[in-house]
Amino acid sequence: MTDEILTLKEVAVYLKLAEKTAYKLAAEGKLPGFKVGGSWRFKASDIEKWIEQRKMNRD
Repeated sequence: MTDEILTLKEVAVYLKLAEKTAYKLAAEGKLPGFKVGGSWRFKASDIEKWIEQRKMNRD
């Protein structure tokens, strides 16, 4: 199974956040991601799960 891999910039645009904010969330472990050669990468499915969890916690 292949899963789309997003860059920090793509995740920031998708979540409508500043890149700096997305970076900070990832660095603090609050946004699910991993580093490849020093650059943040994110699995699209992990970001979707993260969004759903945040929606449930808000209710």
